[in-house]
Amino acid sequence: MPEYSYVGSELDLFAAVHHWKSYWSAEIRQFIRGDVLEVGAGIGSNTRLLDSGRLGRFVCLEPDPQLASRLREQMDGSRYEAVCGSVEALPPGQKFDTIVYIDVLEHIENDRAELERAGSRLRTGGRVVVVAPAHQRLFTPFDAAIGHFRRYDKRMVRALSPACLELECCRYLDSVGLAASTANLLLLKQSMPTKKQLAFWDSVLVPLSRITDRLFWYTVGKSIVAVWRKPA
Repeated sequence: MPEYSYVGSELDLFAAVHHWKSYWSAEIRQFIRGDVLEVGAGIGSNTRLLDSGRLGRFVCLEPDPQLASRLREQMDGSRYEAVCGSVEALPPGQKFDTIVYIDVLEHIENDRAELERAGSRLRTGGRVVVVAPAHQRLFTPFDAAIGHFRRYDKRMVRALSPACLELECCRYLDSVGLAASTANLLLLKQSMPTKKQLAFWDSVLVPLSRITDRLFWYTVGKSIVAVWRKPA
């Protein structure tokens, strides 16, 4: 397998967005069970958020050798397994009940093939859970700077569905943040948000979104959650 090098620089910057991480993790935790594979685990800042404490084996997969090295240091002495590589490089026959992509799928050029590979690694009744940035019209220099190939909407998610999986859930999160992203697109056009801007979004806008998202029935937002299930 050729060595992969992650081009993004936002992992440490976004590690401190506690309100946002608390929000999306609460929304997807109900779908996570059994043996779990976290694809693109980065530096492990999301791993413990995904763990309800009632899970089985938990493998953190990271293709970038430098990030995987940091991941191993973070996970040393814990019950989490840190593995450097990709889904296709896992041992044949190794299967999971849940495979999770948190802000990862948009970094993979052939996302359709990636989901098919994930589906082949699921046990019957298992799920693929994705959190990703929403709406291609919001693609900014920031997306390009951190290695995004695209942003997603519900139509794209439905079109991506592998034949072996059924789309169980697809909803938007962070309706208030959508306004901030639109303002950045039209006015600021920054390649990277400042710490102050991130802190304002995380501490003020995200808590508001947790209220407005429910009012809008999760039909608007700057992030998307998609869950596929492998039927019997």
